[in-house]
Parts: sequence; C-alpha cells; structure tokens
Amino acid sequence: MVHRRFSWPFGGQRASFCGSFTGWRECPMGLVGTEFQVVFDLPPGLYQYRFLVDGVWRCDDTKPIVRDEYGLISNEMLVTLVENNTHPAVQLEPSPIRRMNLDEGTILTTMPPEPPSRNPGMQIAVFRHRVSEILLHNTIYDVVPVSSKIAILDARLPVKQAFNIMHDEGLALVPLWDDGQGTVTGMLTASDFVLILRKLQRNIRVLGHEELEMHSVSAWKEAKLQYYGGADVAGMQRRPLVHVKDSDNLRDVALTIIQNEISSVPIFKSSMDISGIPLLNLATLPGILKFLCSKLQEQPEGYPILRNQISSIPIGTWSQHTGRASTRQLRTSGLSAPLITCLDFLLEDRISSIPIVDDNGSLLDVYSLSDIMALAENDVYACIELEQLTVENALELQYQVNGRRQCHTCLSTSTLLEVLDQLSVPGVRRLVVIEPMTRFVQGIISLRDTITFLVG
Repeated sequence: MVHRRFSWPFGGQRASFCGSFTGWRECPMGLVGTEFQVVFDLPPGLYQYRFLVDGVWRCDDTKPIVRDEYGLISNEMLVTLVENNTHPAVQLEPSPIRRMNLDEGTILTTMPPEPPSRNPGMQIAVFRHRVSEILLHNTIYDVVPVSSKIAILDARLPVKQAFNIMHDEGLALVPLWDDGQGTVTGMLTASDFVLILRKLQRNIRVLGHEELEMHSVSAWKEAKLQYYGGADVAGMQRRPLVHVKDSDNLRDVALTIIQNEISSVPIFKSSMDISGIPLLNLATLPGILKFLCSKLQEQPEGYPILRNQISSIPIGTWSQHTGRASTRQLRTSGLSAPLITCLDFLLEDRISSIPIVDDNGSLLDVYSLSDIMALAENDVYACIELEQLTVENALELQYQVNGRRQCHTCLSTSTLLEVLDQLSVPGVRRLVVIEPMTRFVQGIISLRDTITFLVG
C-alpha cells in the first residue's frame, strides 16, 4: 500500500474530497495550517479525484487533469511502487492534456475529449453535480404558484372540527395559525390524527371522545409533547417551526424537508406585505421534482444516467430477495393484519406508505398514512375499535369515501427517466417496484428516496 496525502492549499471555509477509490463518496478534509488535507493508503493504480470547496467542485490545476465523456474534469494520478526502493512512492502520470485555469470553479480553457468513463460512481457524481447546479440557481419562489390558495386553521379550533375540515378538503396536513403570536406556529398532520386515535383506543386518557368537540388543537399539541417528548419535553417546546424563505434556493429547501423528515415546509415571505400574513405557501418535494424534471427534459441527451435502469442505481428501498442493500427494511402488510400494526410501522419507520400484499407477496394496494383521514367521515373513528380493525376493513372504508384508486408501479428494468416522469405527475408520491408477471413486490421508490438520491 502507498501512503498518499491529498491537499487543497488554495483557501476556502470548508473542503471535502472524493475519488474513484472512495466510490466518489465525499470524505471530510481537515485543516492543517493553511491547507486542507486528507490521507489514504492506496494500492498501485490509476486514480481520479476532486475537491468540494465551499460547495463548489474544484480541481488542483497544478496537477494532471483529465476530462470524461460527461464533461467532468478531475485530477488524475498514477500510484506505483518504485523498484529497488523499500519506501513506496507516488508518481504522477505525464499528461498531454492542457491545464485548466480555475476561477470560482469556472473552466477557462477547453480540453480534448477523453475515452468514455465506465465508472458508475463517476456517472452519478456528474449527474448530482448538474442537478445541484440547477437547484442552486433557482429559488422556491420560482416553483410555487404565488396566486394559489392555501388553507390555514386556527390553533384554537376543536380537534374534531379541525380533522373534519382536513377530511372534507382532502388535506393530509395544514398550517396552524396562532392569533396571539400573529403567525403560523405549527402543522396539523395525518400523523397527529393517528396518534390521537392510538391514545383513545388504548385507554390512555388524552382526549375523551366527547372532548374532541371542545379540546383545541393547540392543547393537543401540548399533550402530544407530554406523551411523546420523552425527557426533553422543554427542549421540544422551544423548538421553532421549521420553515424556509421565498428567497431560499431549491437545494436548501429540499434538504430542509429531507433532513427534518417532513412532507412539506411552510414558505415565509422575505419581507412582510400589507396582508400581515408571513406564510406564502407550502414547499413540497413533488413541486421541486416537477420543476427539476422540466429542466432535465430540456436536454435529456446531456444526462446519460437517465437511461440507466433503476436496478443499477442506489435509490429506494428493496426486498432482501433482490439481493440489494437498503438503509431500511422494506415493510409490507397483508389484508388480515391489524390496522394498528400497520400504523405503528408507518410511525416508527417514519415512512408514508406500506404495500399491501397477498399470501404470495403480490401487490394488492398501498395503505398510506393520509388514508387514516377516511375515518373522520361521519366520525367513523368513534364507532370502531381500532385494535379490531384490519387493513382490509380500512381499505374498504377508504374506497367508500374516496373510491378505488390506481396503484402506481414500475419495474426494476424501468429507467431513471421513466421513474422521474411518473413521480412528477401530480398525486403520485411513490412507485412500487414489482415483477411484471406475478406483481411480486421487489421494492418501493418514494419521492423522498428520489430527491435524496438526486441531491446526494
């Protein structure tokens, strides 16, 4: 092995490193004196590498550089063991390629094309870099329609009335207005409805059925902190509402949604207008993905990875049967399973849906967290025992209220472009990956999975 030190001596507030030998995964660099450094032990071979300095991909123009078919420029080095020398050394391969001059990450000279790169990690890194450039140069204000209407509920409303409004308007979540503070202070979601039902059905007194008509939403939020906040209840109470500004770029907005594990985030105005209401709209992953897809489709030939099958891309959650590694377990449920078990999976795994399968593992439907709102129809939740309700019963209630719906699917052979096209359709929030003949569930790709992959 050869001890190799990589350094970036050209300034910056923060720097990280990636190379062909790291799988193009970013590695943090430490500041030593006036330069950033990182050390690796490498076997002999030819390697490419880059630096990420203050969010901008950079190369060291004092070292040999190469450019692949996707336009990505990297430094290159040849690591060898010098013969008749007990100490390993590093030699740089002479390169006939002209040097480039970097100014704020801009390439000022052109270079001849290099042989095509077959490194999938490199291909993904290039694609993510270009996606990030699109997202960084557009704000959430460019995506959200300013003239659209948005529902806001008064936090003083009774819980029952609030959930009835959400059901009637087809809302899975809604901002809460605090008249005392004169601003939006929280969100009421389908998850809140699930948590209330769990407490009611398990005989742990939070709200009695008759109290739902009088107990306010703000009181429920305080009660939820007491029961689910653990030891750090006071800290949770002090946590401000997660929000973004209309001037924030799309990448930062997407990361805010993903890192906080929420489905949408309120957009506050950068400057107050005569309405006195700071809320402009809600930022969602579907809106961001739809905008991004429109940009990618302007020049699809410039993104070869879009033609790759999703089976070759690290995206989504997959069954163990596929042999693919996933960061979390793929959950499925049968029709006869208790609904409460299904809801527990959704809350504990912090996921929004679970595929419903038959005894052979073939897809029948998908139960989503927002489907729980069907129980608000005619106060059905007050007339049932949640512990006795099966997934099949819950789906029948959903069909009675909203009718049957299409289950959106794709194949493991579907291309990334096909998946993005489907997920950019309004109302499509996930795709279940199935085998074409048996409909056996192989995996699931959600909007969150997709955006996480795109921004790295």
